[in-house]
Amino acid sequence: MLAYRHAFHAGNHADVLKHLVFTQVLRYLGQKDKPYWLIDTHAGAGGYDLRARHAQQHAEYLEGIGRLVLRDDLPPAVDDYVQIVRQHNPDGVLRHYPGSPAFARAVMRPQDRLRLYELHPTDHRQLLRRFGAQPHVEVHVADGFAALRSQWPPPSRRGVVLMDPPYELKADYGRVVATLREAVQRFAEGVYMVWYPQLQRLESQQLPQRLKRLAPKGWLHVRMTVARPVQAGFGLLGSGMFVINPPWVLHDTLAAVLPWLTEVLAQYEGASYLLEQHAV
Repeated sequence: MLAYRHAFHAGNHADVLKHLVFTQVLRYLGQKDKPYWLIDTHAGAGGYDLRARHAQQHAEYLEGIGRLVLRDDLPPAVDDYVQIVRQHNPDGVLRHYPGSPAFARAVMRPQDRLRLYELHPTDHRQLLRRFGAQPHVEVHVADGFAALRSQWPPPSRRGVVLMDPPYELKADYGRVVATLREAVQRFAEGVYMVWYPQLQRLESQQLPQRLKRLAPKGWLHVRMTVARPVQAGFGLLGSGMFVINPPWVLHDTLAAVLPWLTEVLAQYEGASYLLEQHAV
């Protein structure tokens, strides 16, 4: 797990979907005055230089945020997401991509609380430098799966979790399910967001069904497939977001933008999306 660096993938099509959903969920939570806690279990470095060697190795951002940032026909929810990226590139040239903590800070209010966890020592140092001195933010070099147990439920009784491990190890899939099962038992009213890669690996394909069984009060599942599988069976085809206890407006928001977004990010003619939900 410690070999993984999100810098190689920053701003790609998977980040677009993840941060679009992430931003919309936080916007909804901010409509009530009562503060909420956000726990990011795998926070990464918090922001990424797209000119750096890691990002330039495959330049994945060109097929993700790079296709959006200069457009003037963005649907409202996509525009909301892209405006945050533009704030990190004030001269209009795409050089920086904000990580999930930066998106959170752009949307969260002064009364809300942010808890960031990252194990990779280099990414943790960057995360601490970027966010360690900010008010109501805690940055920890710790296993986010384990840390959630000690932080949950939040004192405010309003809370949201973003869980997006690298899934380099097959065990990550099981840890996601086990950690969420315990978290939902501790705090059934929380909002839980899980990002996962769409791969030809069985564990990836089975994860949404396993998560559905943990969400008795309702769930939303969105997946966007933009790339063709290579002959050897490897490669990132797309990604998904699974939300337990989603905001009631989220389904309609995504339904309005996914046809457009899938077409814009498509890397082959068979690109598609899936949007499903179960509401109690």
